[in-house]
Amino acid sequence: MSKVKSSPKLIKDGKLSYEWARSHMQILDNTINRYKKSKPLKGITLGFCLHITKETSVLLMGAKELGATVACCGGNPLTTQDDIAAFLASQGINVYSWHGQSVKDYDWCIDQVLKHKPAILTDDGADMNIKAHFDKRFKDMEILGATEETTAGVTRIRAVENQGKLRYPVILVNEAYTKHMFDNRYGTGQSTIDGYLRAMNLLMASKRVVVIGYGWVGRGVASRFNGMGSKVIVTEVDPIKALEAHMDGFEVMPMSEAAKIGDMFVTCTGMTSVIRKEHIMKMKSGAIMGNVGHFDVEIDSKFLLKSSKSVKEVRPNLDECTLSNGKIVYLIGQGRLANLVAAEGHPPEVMAQSFSNQILSVLYILKNHKKMENKIIDVPEEIDQQIAVDALKAMDVKIDKLTPEQVKYANNW
Repeated sequence: MSKVKSSPKLIKDGKLSYEWARSHMQILDNTINRYKKSKPLKGITLGFCLHITKETSVLLMGAKELGATVACCGGNPLTTQDDIAAFLASQGINVYSWHGQSVKDYDWCIDQVLKHKPAILTDDGADMNIKAHFDKRFKDMEILGATEETTAGVTRIRAVENQGKLRYPVILVNEAYTKHMFDNRYGTGQSTIDGYLRAMNLLMASKRVVVIGYGWVGRGVASRFNGMGSKVIVTEVDPIKALEAHMDGFEVMPMSEAAKIGDMFVTCTGMTSVIRKEHIMKMKSGAIMGNVGHFDVEIDSKFLLKSSKSVKEVRPNLDECTLSNGKIVYLIGQGRLANLVAAEGHPPEVMAQSFSNQILSVLYILKNHKKMENKIIDVPEEIDQQIAVDALKAMDVKIDKLTPEQVKYANNW
């Protein structure tokens, strides 16, 4: 059973997009093919709450090929690609997602996935995991374990564990080197540029771009805007990250100062209220704001969209807001993920690494859940290493090995 927007054309377009993505996700394809014959997920129901994109379709189809019954919903109300959802539904995957959901619709879709009683959850932002823990309809449901894809979701899961309320083990896929160093940095870096260009189609060279947050996402975004010729300014609350941004050659200053001079703003923190009313009112007329953190809480979009004298969509996914002081500012994608709302998200080559982590972590939970405690754990090192080996092989990159003499030297105190 599914609830999606569907038509023969959507299904056909989704199939083409799926095939294009899979042809560029050799790492994930190899991982799936390695286990395909044994069907280790036969008889297991998996629940996914992820952005329904062409890259995600390769993961979901792969899980089905390994024998799983798959139920999925979107990880954000505005990031589902309807052609992908229609194609997946046509392939027997239970899909509850469509582009442009209300918050109520979004919540309903998560409910539908959990009603399939999945044994293992794969989440992006922890909305499904939080519901499984604290919604009385689901909190007694037997779950073997879960995986978490994003920094924002990791923060929420850590809070649940710190309160002593985690009721099954959760593997933090986001913390794997082959996830955050590549997905967060190269994936978000490139897809943010893509989203901003599609939303505004303005010159980036010479513009002052304020990157709020210098974690892995912020590093990637700053690097890519710098490569486009932008003058990058970084704001931070962490002194070590601020020092790193300074050493990387970027201007570092408080948001109260950056707000006055920035032409474009990108929030990358996973924290709430980093661009607030007092910052927005200081901005130059024409300033453009967007967010690439998981939730739509980094920019005070409620103030912008409800308190402005006028709001009108001047381009797809770009709202023009006339402030009470007469200035005009712009907001991409209503403050939701600009790289997914206004573009297509990460490139398939990057997501192949992230989703290989996901599928291998799911298999790890299935095999080891009886001896796993109800704690958060990192992706096992052997999985991370294997994905790096697979990635190098897919890119036809060869590396050296330690000689016996070097191994002996390394082990000799």
